[in-house]
Amino acid sequence: MRKIILFSLTLLLSTLSTIAFSQQFSTIKGKVTTSDGKPASFISIGLKGYNSGNTTDDNGFYTIHRIKPGTYTIKASAVGINPAEKTVTIAAGESKIIDFTLVENNQALQEVTIAGKNNKYKISLPSASLRLNEPLLEAPQNIQIVSDQVIKDQQIISMSDGLIRNVSGAVRLEHWGDMYTNITMRGSQIQAMRNGFNVVSSYWGPLTEDMSFVDHVEFVKGPAGFMLSNGDPSGMYNVVTKKPTGFNRGEVSFTAGSYDLYRTTVDFDHKLTEDGKLLFRLNAAVQNKASFRPYEQNDRYSFAPVLSYQITNKTKLTAEYTLQNAKMTEVGSYYVFAPGGYAILPREFTMTQPGLPSTRIKDHSLFLNLQHNFSDTWKLTAQAAYFKYLQTGYSSWPSAVNANNTVIRNVGIWDAESSMKLAQLFINGQVKTGGINHRILTGFDGGKKNYMADWGQSHDLDLASSPFNLNNPDYGFPSNGYPQFDRVTPLSQRALTAGGLMDSKYLSGYLQDELGFFNNMVRLTLAGRYTYVSQSAWGGPSDKAKHFTPRAGLSISIDKNTSAYAVYDEAFIPQSGKTYDGSKVEPITGTNYEIGLKKDWFDGKWNTTLSAYKIIKRNELATYGNPNSGVSIALGEKTAQGIEFDLRGKITDGLTLIANYAYTDAKVTKVNPGAIGVVEGSVVPGFSKHVSNAWLTYTLQDGVLKGSGISAGFTYLADRATDTWSVGLQKLPNYFKLDGGLFYERSKFKITGNVFNMLDKYLFSGSYYQWLNAYYTQAEAPRNYRLSIAYKF
Repeated sequence: MRKIILFSLTLLLSTLSTIAFSQQFSTIKGKVTTSDGKPASFISIGLKGYNSGNTTDDNGFYTIHRIKPGTYTIKASAVGINPAEKTVTIAAGESKIIDFTLVENNQALQEVTIAGKNNKYKISLPSASLRLNEPLLEAPQNIQIVSDQVIKDQQIISMSDGLIRNVSGAVRLEHWGDMYTNITMRGSQIQAMRNGFNVVSSYWGPLTEDMSFVDHVEFVKGPAGFMLSNGDPSGMYNVVTKKPTGFNRGEVSFTAGSYDLYRTTVDFDHKLTEDGKLLFRLNAAVQNKASFRPYEQNDRYSFAPVLSYQITNKTKLTAEYTLQNAKMTEVGSYYVFAPGGYAILPREFTMTQPGLPSTRIKDHSLFLNLQHNFSDTWKLTAQAAYFKYLQTGYSSWPSAVNANNTVIRNVGIWDAESSMKLAQLFINGQVKTGGINHRILTGFDGGKKNYMADWGQSHDLDLASSPFNLNNPDYGFPSNGYPQFDRVTPLSQRALTAGGLMDSKYLSGYLQDELGFFNNMVRLTLAGRYTYVSQSAWGGPSDKAKHFTPRAGLSISIDKNTSAYAVYDEAFIPQSGKTYDGSKVEPITGTNYEIGLKKDWFDGKWNTTLSAYKIIKRNELATYGNPNSGVSIALGEKTAQGIEFDLRGKITDGLTLIANYAYTDAKVTKVNPGAIGVVEGSVVPGFSKHVSNAWLTYTLQDGVLKGSGISAGFTYLADRATDTWSVGLQKLPNYFKLDGGLFYERSKFKITGNVFNMLDKYLFSGSYYQWLNAYYTQAEAPRNYRLSIAYKF
């Protein structure tokens, strides 16, 4: 892999050095505002008569890179406004600022912004919470963004509702209902972020986000050291929530679907003061949802108000609160166990006992964000977050699965509470020294996380003399009665007894400099992070660690629409837990190598990314035996390597496409002495070797049916790895799911209908648990439907 990287970089540098020295390019950037000084988003900016341009971001800023010296007419345009033009003469290597002020009022520009977003399957700039100060095309990293329009078109209602089909290599094999997302990518579970904060307080969390308050989701593949104090080198996803835009607008939508799905959402965006300094946005959702399995429910509501205040022209404060409330069936209701193999019972079969109380969850979060612009090139961001998670619930799991197709069903308590206090401060800036451009990122982040859970009480629903019969299930009063758990004793004491305590304290500082050579055509990233962590898990002792982690990346612009990159990153992740043999828990260490090629096609309308990687991780803990045992095993070393390809954007007028493919190969390459049940060469569980997805949308551009269209998409998983180390006798079959739908849109309303699992295939994931001598199956819904009506006001 190193030889491949060195050869590729040598070839690219040799070629591009000649190009760079022969021609010095220039840059034009600026800001587009309305007549009252508010930013104008999604305005097209281009050089008249040339195939070069860009679109303004949410704050009205734009940048056009790699322009030849000369005189140009620069044009600002969008549907519904009169174009504005300015003439500019620019010299070699020069950077000029050209601003535009549009005289139309905010109400006219509202439709422009909506029209711009409606065409956005491709996003070219990362959110500010990723801390990067550059276009995705120039970043030495594979970053894929699922836009808000994709979420609406595919009728995605939560993070665990099919969103990962839009990103190469992402799979979700272990379903915890709609409680936890748990995405696996590049051979490991990736970290969950929200607005730039790591929001994981335990192995299972966080509670999956309702899409009503989500603007878009950013997937960072591979190393993410510049965003995480201690995170997995396989990657992370960052949920970016909706913020006030400065326009007076709103939207209400109603969705009805199969299995008693009824859902209403409201998005209200408004200026509270005439000068636009105080802005407000409210997103709320109410949902009732049953299941194709009996006795199963997922009723939720969410409430997310946001206030932002422009203190001065350079300083802005944003406060955001989110409440998610869930009433749902116990964790484990998705599981069906049988001794004979996968999917041998009907798809709608359930082992859940009616009459069990619902699991109740309240998830609170509060964000404060302060941004101050020292100048056009230097900005400070300070933000803090507080999370509070409360759960009173249950989990179901069999005590025994017998060869005669009978089961002893067990219900355990799962009361949990967690809190997180998180803070960040970072500075982005640009400076030039001689002929070298510098993009500087520096800052620190810290946090304190506590999680406690009582899972130490359990109750068998069935007696050995009267077990639950899979061939002839009886859902009447269970033979051993319902559980009566102790909830009088404080949770903190119960969690201590059950070994359900986890905590983490961390503090880190980091510095990153991206050096731009040859008029920023060659960009070298050098970074380092120093991290201190103290944490414990499963009631075990606290483990402390501190380490310096380097990072190096190289990105080269072959032309204004094409770049190649390479990145090297080291992993250092302290971990805690109880090993099955009482041995000492060592931190995870490892390395990541990655190379890639990015290209924008047809003036940036669509984009492709091709990457190859190799990740080596040492001493990672994995669950040993029963997944709820709290006992771990240190593997030794595992290696994940693969190739990924992503395509997204507008192919032609009316035709948009998202397509991706990933090849993943993850294996145990070394086994620590004493590790049992794992041998060298074992497949790392929790991924599919081949993953491919596509989603195609076509919209009629004229005629009576203008605004109507059709969508279709598929997901294909081949050579699936099971989710535990017990491989079992059967392999999971290949997986193919086909979805499609129709829509009709006018300026104020949109009707969307989709059919999921159109072929009505018996789709499932599963694994074999050796300690139960049984297979489990988690079935997906048969053919089902959703219809949404949205009205803008």
